[in-house]
Amino acid sequence: MAAQRRVRLQIDERRARLLELGIKLFSNHSYDDISIDDVAQAAGMSKGLLYHYFGGKREFYVETIRQASSQLLRMTEPDPKLQPGARLRAAVDAHLNYVQEHGPVYAAIYRGGAAVAKEMHAILEEHREVVMQYFLRDFRISKPRPVLRAALRAWIAMVEGACLDWIVHPELKRDHLREILIAGYAGVLAKAVELDPKLARALDNLIRKGHGAPG
Repeated sequence: MAAQRRVRLQIDERRARLLELGIKLFSNHSYDDISIDDVAQAAGMSKGLLYHYFGGKREFYVETIRQASSQLLRMTEPDPKLQPGARLRAAVDAHLNYVQEHGPVYAAIYRGGAAVAKEMHAILEEHREVVMQYFLRDFRISKPRPVLRAALRAWIAMVEGACLDWIVHPELKRDHLREILIAGYAGVLAKAVELDPKLARALDNLIRKGHGAPG
């Protein structure tokens, strides 16, 4: 049993390293520009061994994007040790760091991945729902009222759209983009409270403190 566990750990570790390699490769090349031979060569293994871990390039790509999504969620999870305003700023900064380093992978998650594999839509929706849970956990709300859910989804979409535009037009200063996103967050929450006064008790104090979660 101990030997089996060691083998399992070795397989898991090698698979994790391959996915990290995938993030690097797809951060610099499009899906169509990379062949399974390129992946095997970059990994220093035979194509046959690569097929042992992934059924082909498409599966490797899907799992790479899934790993990238998980990585981004870990990086942007709110830090409870920070004050609310600093928490939001740190999360947005981490998000922008990821966009700068892995622009093509980010674009694949939010724009072009569905053309390669239908699984991409599910990965994206799962990502958005986890971000939603970050918000609700900080708000101490188990189920969002409709206006709040719409407001949060609107801000998540704002972050995605602005970052995709920034990848294409990087001349926008990073700090300016961050401040636009933070202001947008405060704006959608303020409007949610205005439209649904029952949210005021839960959110009004948080808005004044600049409370936030990542996108």
